[in-house]
Amino acid sequence: METITKIEEMKAVVKGLKSQGKTIGFVPTMGFLHEGHLSLVRESRKRTDSTVVSIFVNPLQFGPKEDLKDYPRDIKRDSSLLEKERVDYIFYPDAKEMYPEGYKTYVEVRDLRDKLCGRSRPGHFRGVCTAVLKLFNILSPDISFFGQKDAQQAIILKRMVKDLNLGVKIEVLPILRDEDSLALSSRNIYLNPEERKAALVLNKSLKEAEMLIEKGEKKSAFIIQKIREIIEKEPLAKIDYVEIVDLDELAPLKEIEKEALIALAVFIGKTRLIDNTIVETKR
Repeated sequence: METITKIEEMKAVVKGLKSQGKTIGFVPTMGFLHEGHLSLVRESRKRTDSTVVSIFVNPLQFGPKEDLKDYPRDIKRDSSLLEKERVDYIFYPDAKEMYPEGYKTYVEVRDLRDKLCGRSRPGHFRGVCTAVLKLFNILSPDISFFGQKDAQQAIILKRMVKDLNLGVKIEVLPILRDEDSLALSSRNIYLNPEERKAALVLNKSLKEAEMLIEKGEKKSAFIIQKIREIIEKEPLAKIDYVEIVDLDELAPLKEIEKEALIALAVFIGKTRLIDNTIVETKR
């Protein structure tokens, strides 16, 4: 495994791999890796010849009151985990390498950027799209792997790839959960034991929604209300949003007639967590 910090060096490596006819799998991360990230790495190793994992805490996707400074970082730990998974390359640029002085170009997927998490995190998805497009251009991956937990991000990036005619295929893998059912996230480290227990209310509420739909409930307003009731019973939880939307435009649905995304964001103490499930009513 080799760690590369410079864009031009990484591009030269990619050029060499491509000249040998090798396919490239890419897993973009912000580091502090967990089993969810590693599941993406394993899928990439199965399906491509060379796997590159980027570790880049992207300043553009953090708002002024968000946790950029305190976001967990541990490159030695991450490198050890990735070496065990037999990753070929880590791309580990710093912010000055990605956004040199005088940088002026940004990428937005209009409309989709302003929904769900975009409403409470203005500019977040512009930062995500800008960084990911740059990484795609640097690495020229054949397949890039993402997790379903960041469902809105995956939908937005798929649209970016389609609209800009990019030659990368995006694969979205299922949410991985800890033994207690909490969706794996680097931000889980912020939770104290009491908050960790309280955070289980996210998946509990989604399971209730799935059960209602399994019994034939279609009305979004009713399902959302039931989700909110469960979460609001937890004193440490404060709801940011609970929505049921379609999987293309993220448009709110009055009734669930086909596949739909139930997405929520909840503050547990000071930590903002997201979770979701894809559901479909019986015909």
